[in-house]
Amino acid sequence: MSSNYTRRDFVGDSAKLALGAMIVPRAVLGGPGYVAPSAKLNIACVGIGGMGMSNMSQMLTENIVAVCDVDFSYVERSLEGRLKPRQGEPTPQNVELGEAFKKATRYADFRQMLDKQKDIDAIMVATPDHLHAPIALAAMQLGKHVYVQKPLAYSVYETRLLAKAAAANPKLATQMGNQGHSMEGSRRINEIIASGVLGKIHEVHVWTDRPVRYWAQGIPRPRAANAPVPANNPRPQWNMGTVDNAVRAAMAANDTTPPPGMNWDLYLGPAPEIPYHPAYHPFAWRGWIDFGVGAIGDMGAHLIDQPYTALGLTYPTSIVASSSPWGGGAQTPATYPMATTVQFEYPAVGKRGPVKLFWYDGGLMPPRPAMLPDDVPMTNPGSDGGGGVFVGEKGIMFYETYGNKPRIFPESIAEKAAKVPVSQPRVTVSHEQNWIQAAKGEAVISSPFSQAAPLTETMLLGIAALRAGQGRKVLYDGEKAQFTNAPDANQYLTRVYRSGWQL
Repeated sequence: MSSNYTRRDFVGDSAKLALGAMIVPRAVLGGPGYVAPSAKLNIACVGIGGMGMSNMSQMLTENIVAVCDVDFSYVERSLEGRLKPRQGEPTPQNVELGEAFKKATRYADFRQMLDKQKDIDAIMVATPDHLHAPIALAAMQLGKHVYVQKPLAYSVYETRLLAKAAAANPKLATQMGNQGHSMEGSRRINEIIASGVLGKIHEVHVWTDRPVRYWAQGIPRPRAANAPVPANNPRPQWNMGTVDNAVRAAMAANDTTPPPGMNWDLYLGPAPEIPYHPAYHPFAWRGWIDFGVGAIGDMGAHLIDQPYTALGLTYPTSIVASSSPWGGGAQTPATYPMATTVQFEYPAVGKRGPVKLFWYDGGLMPPRPAMLPDDVPMTNPGSDGGGGVFVGEKGIMFYETYGNKPRIFPESIAEKAAKVPVSQPRVTVSHEQNWIQAAKGEAVISSPFSQAAPLTETMLLGIAALRAGQGRKVLYDGEKAQFTNAPDANQYLTRVYRSGWQL
């Protein structure tokens, strides 16, 4: 998992991005690993306790030859929930999923899997964010097609590595798991924006209520085993320090023994060597800076994707971020803030003028647009807490997560938008099946790394800007992948890798 392109190169002079000759060309006609369109792919699924199991269930047309996870006890509980639902009988698809799981060879270490099992054609990766790039790069080096859950990678540095690897071998089918990119709503948004009925778009606002209702952020790290326990104060002042101590005390009461069969060292991968705690696994990892990239990393791929694609955005030239407090403090944060706002500025390109994109999470909402009627809510009842709005000179367009349910105001503009003809091809199969078809040469890939990497980079730049300082405007050179006015912040475009996990 090493290359000629080092972290030192990236931080010191990112203009010299290069991967050398790390990619071995594959999938040439008749060559090793070539899959005829009529044949089934041999797929290995890595990280299948959560979203990965849903992805795997959409790939059952193929041969699931291997499954890899560091905690199969959790995987088996998840599968049991599908096979023994609280009400009714399991679906035929879940029954088939269970059979595929039983037949597949099991591994804990993806490196051993790739080394031992030579029949693998393609890899699906749905681990925590910090392991996406190490697994995907290792697979691509061996000429495997890759499907990687969003966000594509943990850092800007890693998105560039994956984009370079994909460009070096264009015959590989690469797909990020932002399924909204394949859905009707996103395609329709592209057509409406391209028609110009909303007028020039200079501003877009995007929001999600996550992490609210999903996972914790803004909390401190569990107390170390040898850390002194604060004395009990019979008359405490309930300030944030008291709250943090109460959270630490509650976490200290948890069993910190890794679940039977779990390989915590493999779970850590490139992350710092910290003790296991149930606050990290399962699922809650997303809020911890060691493993996840917060709400913008989780939902940005489903919500920023629409303006990024429809407006043809490139790299932002400046970013400003502010937030509620970091969990554990800004100097050595443990978790991301509970709520964040980010402003991205994009330069004019072609006939499109400059664009400002605003992000809000943690339940924060943008200002109410002037063209929205007073009696119309900004979010539809029953929505999942996320959405966006394009603000044009003639009209506005709201959308929900994945680009669903576009709504246009005023009514006169909505009537014109309804007449915009369908011009973009639709994806008529699932996002996963689109990847499978593309790997066989039967379809055009929906969200390849060439599209997914710069989109993910935008999301991750929001986090890097916040690490640079509250309300600090950082200027970004997308060609060099550097902050030009804040060299001290370039460290946040990558990470320090644990020994043996350098990329």
